[in-house]
Amino acid sequence: MGASSTHAAADLPRAAHLPDIDRYDTFPKLLRYNAEHLGDRPAMREKDLGIWQSWSWSEVKTEIYRYAAGMAALGLQRGDRVAIIGDNRPRLYWTMCMAQALGAVPVPVYQDSVAAEILFPLEHSEVRFAVVEDQEQVDKLLSIKDKLPKLETIVYDDERGVRDYTHPFLHSYEAVLEEGDAKLAAEPGFVDAEIDKGQGSDVSIIPYTSGTTGNPKGVMLSFSNVMKAAYAGAQFEGLTASDDCLAYLPMAWIGDHIFSYGQAYICGFCVACPENSDTVLTDLRELGPTYFFAPPRIFENLLTTVMIRMEDASAIKRRIFHYFIDHAQKVGVDILNGRPTPFLDRLKYRLGELLIYGPLKNVLGLTRVRVGYTAGEAIGPDIFDFYRSIGINLKQLYGSTEAAVFVTIQPDGEVYPDTVGTPAPGVEIKIAEDGEVLFRGPGVFLEYFKSPEATEKAKTPDGFVLTGDAGFIDENGHLRIIDRAKDVGKLTHGGLFAPKYIENKLKFFPNIKEAVAFGHERDYCAAFINIDLEAVGNWAERNNLSYASYQDLSSRREVYDIVKAHVEQVNRDLSKEEMVAGSQIKRFLLLPKMLDADDGELTRTSKVRRGFIADKYKPLIDALYDPAAREASISSEITFEDGRKGVLEATCLIYDAETYEGAAGAAAPKAAAE
Repeated sequence: MGASSTHAAADLPRAAHLPDIDRYDTFPKLLRYNAEHLGDRPAMREKDLGIWQSWSWSEVKTEIYRYAAGMAALGLQRGDRVAIIGDNRPRLYWTMCMAQALGAVPVPVYQDSVAAEILFPLEHSEVRFAVVEDQEQVDKLLSIKDKLPKLETIVYDDERGVRDYTHPFLHSYEAVLEEGDAKLAAEPGFVDAEIDKGQGSDVSIIPYTSGTTGNPKGVMLSFSNVMKAAYAGAQFEGLTASDDCLAYLPMAWIGDHIFSYGQAYICGFCVACPENSDTVLTDLRELGPTYFFAPPRIFENLLTTVMIRMEDASAIKRRIFHYFIDHAQKVGVDILNGRPTPFLDRLKYRLGELLIYGPLKNVLGLTRVRVGYTAGEAIGPDIFDFYRSIGINLKQLYGSTEAAVFVTIQPDGEVYPDTVGTPAPGVEIKIAEDGEVLFRGPGVFLEYFKSPEATEKAKTPDGFVLTGDAGFIDENGHLRIIDRAKDVGKLTHGGLFAPKYIENKLKFFPNIKEAVAFGHERDYCAAFINIDLEAVGNWAERNNLSYASYQDLSSRREVYDIVKAHVEQVNRDLSKEEMVAGSQIKRFLLLPKMLDADDGELTRTSKVRRGFIADKYKPLIDALYDPAAREASISSEITFEDGRKGVLEATCLIYDAETYEGAAGAAAPKAAAE
């Protein structure tokens, strides 16, 4: 495989304020270090019944030692795999360190997966032990335990609903601690001796990929992989023990593992767990973290909420809001980047900070954010610039599970909406002749668990990892990602078709929740669109438009007209960009249901499963490319929240959208029937 270019970042020198990870080369060793050096500082918080509870590093060490001794008494041994299933809870984070202290390997699993979905990673990783949050997760495991012959012991945190279960392999967390107390009384040095056996080259965790195109793969990461990647990121951003973050994203996702576990142990900062998924925004406001991560979908939802609230405000408040937001979008990014700005513009911006930006950041819980990241999917440039324009130091990073997250990071002063930054410290990036991005660095995974063939396909002989993403290095040395390499295509007239780029432009509008674009080897680009029920429902209420359900609302011509205006605005924007001017959306429809991971249409990390959608909704796609079609009908199986199945039958309208002369004279035909 040839390469057109290779770019590398230099290693950073060791930071004096961070521990020596060559000496403290596992997380249990860092736990001891933090308990000694940061003993009384808070390590974790959790909101329970509306009250924040805190644990210091010394208290966390004591708890994990008791826990490890208790699990050892139950039979947990070096090399065993331990499944972790549940929402973000201190005890589940402590389970990771507990397992690692004994030489076992944690295997976090997405907590919102149904039983059939968790079966594969648990069976594939041959877990002997599982630690789960509550009755819901216990019941999932009980329903598939006969298919998991290696699973011997289940430990649960929340006892509600489980107290009367009589299965001998079920143990409460508190009961395990009692076992641990007894073992430590007899062998007080047991846990320390086990921790001393650990080495940086040992496997520290096996997270599973999202499985966009098939069964997920178990990614074996060593302590060295995770710690060096987390250390480099922490040093790059100047993170310290004074920072804090909110842990609300799935523990099975590698990003949460790095930010809420790896960097927390390396820096010694405090990690807070929300009360539940419904209180995240409230808890975010109360906590006011200095370090914050969210995928684009979260930032899109926050912006949608803001815009909905402003629509309900008085006319004068709306005018003031939009006046200062327009000013922020003109000069705010330059001010944040430290670029020269006229005095009067700075003065007006300060007034906007007092009246609009400050209160807005406070409402969002982002007032104290010093470093904010978004990754996982490309974020719309307009959304990205909105947050930076009001003074939030939001950056994009590019990474993967196989890299222990960090491949590129945006340096301060070099933050651009259309790039994902420069190579992270110690990372080399190579662009193959076909445009695929490859990387090599200290975070590169050991191998895929029990899958040497997949490992061989993912790694080159010289240690570079194939990402599957197409991109290029721009004149500033920044990486630009175009799309998934397999998703980038060509229209029949030769124009570039980059679906994710188009979809992200659509999702900038608060009324659009999700979008799926089509166009490869087609005459023009077409799209499925999901409306945002909250935003469009709010509009419907203000305009006295009654509706019975999402399906009903999404079928209204009034709603189609709103979305058509958004699509045509996207087309105007695309027409100004020579590379994608020919990919303007010529026809679209509004799906009668939300795309859902439970229905197989999204991964658990909310990535669109394009192949699955193309097969499931083929009649709708065919209708979009039939010039005579003005509507199309489907009958589709859906999954309800309680796991029951049902059938959705609906008819979708098909709308034409105006296209515009492109930057190089490229545009789709003006009318769909032409």
